[in-house]
Amino acid sequence: MKEETVPQRDGREVAIARQTEILRLLFRFGWLRTRDIASLTSRAMPKTAPKGCPALQAPPPTKVDIRRTQRHLASLREMRLILQTQAPNGSVIYALSEKGARALQGMGIQASTGKDLLRSYHAAYFLHRNIANEVAIAALRQGYRVSTEREIAQGRWLGDAAGIHGKKPDVAIRAGTDFWFIEVERSHKNKADHQHLLRFLVKIWGNVRLGAPACLDVENRLRQVIFVSTAGFAKKLSKDLLACGWSPDELAVRVKFETSLYTFKDIAFY
Repeated sequence: MKEETVPQRDGREVAIARQTEILRLLFRFGWLRTRDIASLTSRAMPKTAPKGCPALQAPPPTKVDIRRTQRHLASLREMRLILQTQAPNGSVIYALSEKGARALQGMGIQASTGKDLLRSYHAAYFLHRNIANEVAIAALRQGYRVSTEREIAQGRWLGDAAGIHGKKPDVAIRAGTDFWFIEVERSHKNKADHQHLLRFLVKIWGNVRLGAPACLDVENRLRQVIFVSTAGFAKKLSKDLLACGWSPDELAVRVKFETSLYTFKDIAFY
């Protein structure tokens, strides 16, 4: 008995599928670099559900993956489905054009252009969004479900437009009913924002026993808030949470500080 062969898709069909995937990613993230897109499209995502706290960095894409992605981006630019500009650090970033948004709308996706995101902005904002994107990409590569900074800003996540107790994280990472909130903080917040963050942390874990997750709603739980920050921010927030009545043990399990990711030199220029 002959084995049944699986029909192979031709090259053009594969290219169209990959380019459609790129358009969907640009809608989800707002803007991305070539290496970000290559990282997300060049390898199959894990099929098994991840367990435990997510890693915040993913392996870089290969040179072959980069070149393949560059060819797809060139085709999408030629069709005017995407826009590009130079970021403050010199890297090239891509966003969905109005034509690209209409193409996704024709597939039933309520997409919008990212042209407003490509206007000039401060270098610190670019760095903030870039690191939030990198963390989201790393989580997706591990098999987690993710709400990107762009999706959260537009209210397309668990907390809708209002947030959770008025708070929106920079990235929300999910495995089943377990969530991790990511906050990217380069320096001290202004006083009002800092107090808002403290109130959120104290309220969300109010009357929660040590080691237990906080409740986001009737089904979903917050395991931890992870801060990608400077050492100075970590020190101040820790001190303030202890002053609010948290014990050192509660601080250790409810929040986590990653102080080695926030640096300009780690951002690639492509």
